[in-house]
Amino acid sequence: MGRPDKAKRAAIVQRRADAIELRLAGVDWLTIARKLAADPSINSDRIAYPQGYGCERYARGQEPPADDQLINYACRDVRAALKERAAEHDEKADELRAIENERLDKLFFVAYKQAVREGSLPAIDRALRVMERRARLLGLDTPTRTEITGRDGQPLEITTTSVDELEALIAANTEADDDE
Repeated sequence: MGRPDKAKRAAIVQRRADAIELRLAGVDWLTIARKLAADPSINSDRIAYPQGYGCERYARGQEPPADDQLINYACRDVRAALKERAAEHDEKADELRAIENERLDKLFFVAYKQAVREGSLPAIDRALRVMERRARLLGLDTPTRTEITGRDGQPLEITTTSVDELEALIAANTEADDDE
């Protein structure tokens, strides 16, 4: 069984898109699987869905897949479709980053020329802002380490408390607030 031809690939892409749309609409896995099944005897629309689940079995006149197999097919389709969509989004984000980087190059060039030629403080500030934006866009800055300490820079002491102890502490603090 080689790679499917163009028409079969298009039908599979459509099936996956349909599976995602049904899942987003809150349809359960078995209903999705039956709606997208190739065999009209189990297809909820009583049609042979193109490149539907179990299409090879249907083409050979065999019994349709069991419910658990159908559910597995639907789950795999949704996972594959989501993975493909995530990859597309990543590619688009990379393209947008590249375009944005080109824009920043042009803006930086103008601000840098003015900053160097004239020594203009606003132009220097603008050039620095463009540089900061590029660093954020490309993740060039290393993260800042933040450390939380207790009194006098000592390590924080973390203890566990039971619900009863917590309620007693709350009650004690509430009484102290009432006394003030």
